[in-house]
Amino acid sequence: MTSLSRRVFGLSALALTAASALPSVAQPAIQRPYTGPNVIIIRFGGGVRRAETINPQYSYAPYLSKRLLAEGTLYPKMRIEAREGIVTSHAQGTLNILTGRYDRYENISPRFGTEMFEAKAPTLFEYLRAAYDIAPHEALIVNGENRPDEDILVYSTDPHYGIRYHSSVISLTQFKAHLLRKKLATGALTGNALADARTELSSLEASNLDREAVRPTPRLEAFWENWRHDYGDSGLINARGDRLLTALSLRAMRELKPKLMLVNYQDPDYVHWGNASHYTRAIAIIDDGLRQIVDAANADPAYRGNTVFIVVPDCGRDDNPLMQIRYQHHFNSKSAHDVWAFAFGRGIARGRVVDKSVEQTAIARTVAQVMNFNATSAESPILEEVFA
Repeated sequence: MTSLSRRVFGLSALALTAASALPSVAQPAIQRPYTGPNVIIIRFGGGVRRAETINPQYSYAPYLSKRLLAEGTLYPKMRIEAREGIVTSHAQGTLNILTGRYDRYENISPRFGTEMFEAKAPTLFEYLRAAYDIAPHEALIVNGENRPDEDILVYSTDPHYGIRYHSSVISLTQFKAHLLRKKLATGALTGNALADARTELSSLEASNLDREAVRPTPRLEAFWENWRHDYGDSGLINARGDRLLTALSLRAMRELKPKLMLVNYQDPDYVHWGNASHYTRAIAIIDDGLRQIVDAANADPAYRGNTVFIVVPDCGRDDNPLMQIRYQHHFNSKSAHDVWAFAFGRGIARGRVVDKSVEQTAIARTVAQVMNFNATSAESPILEEVFA
């Protein structure tokens, strides 16, 4: 599907929603207020192995492996099913989590050399916003600057949900777009400077192909202005990489109060260059970010005692020490399909290890159970053992 066809789809869906008088199972006549629990999904991303994360003997994530695991329920044998066409990579793994389905995805990126995938089935954010009176910025993806094409995951192409129930995304890409919109709005640019600014903004917004229909809310615009006040326009003062995601998440919790938030950590993927320390150091950075987010939730009345955390990798990594370039995940090795999941918080069983094989797609129905909506298109059952 081209960028134009996705845009036409989105705008047509909005028009159809406005024009149709027929009832829809995806759009209740009166949406309920949502009081909780909040859910924070930590994508322990970039592809990680079980040994360096959840195994206390070898882990580079001491907060997770030695402190948190006793507080919740661990599934050490979660997997990504090895179906034909199923890819063990970052956006695809995130879509498995968000939709509860294993699908084959085609690259729709308009830019050569980049990949962009869109959800075919409704995401958790769409289900939530269809069921409850929740603003887009309360259903939030926190995304990394090195994965700008994942900014597109704010809605699916499902005709009963889709763009009208889109979530919001905060990322450095979106901040740069915010700065350019502000600059263009002044009217001070002319000639080549004006043309260059428009071209750059178009490139930044290409990661969300329906910017005409998915406008930042006033709360999001205020969020970026506050960020700008603290860090300026250069990008040289704020944190980078996964430390940036932690900083964005903490600020979002203070200023936007998301009910459902997905934090797309990613830095372990730098190990593709073959340097093992890039991988292990990145795991430690995510672990510290998780600690900071949990501490912030425990200190905030909006989250304290009313939040469920789910921590899950996007994919695994190869564990063959004889490979010329180690730590890959694209070669369909068994360990690239081996992940795990850990849940803790309100209503979650403590100190439980569930020693059975479960699917990564089970996350979606489990979140739906926690937040009391129905993930109708998800294919795996809930992780029933998590509930106390």
